[in-house]
Amino acid sequence: MHITTFTDYALRVLIHAALRYPEKVTIDEVARAYGISRNHLIKVIHELGRTGFIATQRGRSGGFTLARPADRINISDVVKMTEHGQPLAECFDVAHNACVITPACRLKGMLAEAMRAFHATLGQYTIADVCEKPEALRRHLGLTN
Repeated sequence: MHITTFTDYALRVLIHAALRYPEKVTIDEVARAYGISRNHLIKVIHELGRTGFIATQRGRSGGFTLARPADRINISDVVKMTEHGQPLAECFDVAHNACVITPACRLKGMLAEAMRAFHATLGQYTIADVCEKPEALRRHLGLTN
């Protein structure tokens, strides 16, 4: 399985916010901590806010925090939200599938089964589980809490 960079960044944003909760976090702080593009993070944070994973506040004292406790943010839910609309393979995209063997091929069913197992496993974990050892994570992110 493969997750997009967008999903990877979304999970990192949520981890960072969980480590700083209940304090507000800024985009610049997350960009510096992970060494990733501020422009990419703007899109990720917008989507996380729009879908209710984080609460955002604009302005001089702005930033964002988790919209609910980390133990209520399921990893599978985040991945499903960020990967929504991305077909696993061409045969999953009804509108654009040009694969000639689709009617006879069993691969689609096998891939669908693998995807269900992937989400079932991720569904067992939350952002709080990822942050189980906060001291080590904070140290690697340069956080002094």
